[in-house]
Amino acid sequence: MRFAVLGSGSQGNGTLIASDDTCVLVDCGFSLRETERRLALLGVAPGQLNAIVVTHEHADHVHGVGLLARRYNLPVYLSRGTLRGMRKPVEAAGFLAGDERLQVGSLSITAVAVAHDAQEPLQYVFSDGHRRLGVLTDLGSYDDRLLAHYQDLDALLIEANHCRDLLARGHYPYFLKQRVGGDLGHLNNHQAARLVAELGWHKLQHLVLAHLSSKNNQPQLARQCFVDALGCDPGWLQVANQDSGLDWREIARPI
Repeated sequence: MRFAVLGSGSQGNGTLIASDDTCVLVDCGFSLRETERRLALLGVAPGQLNAIVVTHEHADHVHGVGLLARRYNLPVYLSRGTLRGMRKPVEAAGFLAGDERLQVGSLSITAVAVAHDAQEPLQYVFSDGHRRLGVLTDLGSYDDRLLAHYQDLDALLIEANHCRDLLARGHYPYFLKQRVGGDLGHLNNHQAARLVAELGWHKLQHLVLAHLSSKNNQPQLARQCFVDALGCDPGWLQVANQDSGLDWREIARPI
């Protein structure tokens, strides 16, 4: 099992998860041409994808979903609320809601409802029967139900969207600061690190920090916050960025 990130941030998001002959794309926030370019850099042809699963309707997550799906005849799975919220609706192969599971080839996908300012946002946990990968971005708060879904992971890609101090001192208008930092907004560095501490991280082969704000965060600040909270090696932490994403990472089968 392995994963890679096309790009992560407010200008576009996309994550690949693969196992055996199955490859799924989570979100597609780039133009069709840019998506094809980024897939090629990761050695993937669009026709090799088995499905697109969508987290929510914000443009940085869905901008290219419809064009990619139609061009390459790819099935799209999302919540009914997400479909209602999309400015350019897509033809859905199936609908998901929190706690529901979808099987795509060798990957079992569990949908997890999250607190975000979208109509019916979801995040996902992927399993090939032996390894578990969690994708967890675009949420402003969490509870015990969410923590239960993300227990016993082998890899986690988690949002560390903003630094509280940078957001407070920044140039965003007050209402936007309240939205970003609120319970339906985005996790800040401290919240994300605390979430991982509550989950337990020593079993993780990979911990990837994602969806960092270009205006309200810095990779070194996010890393240091996690190092302080977890006591982990800063070199072990990985950051998925907007321009180059993250190259393939292998998740080894537990012994």
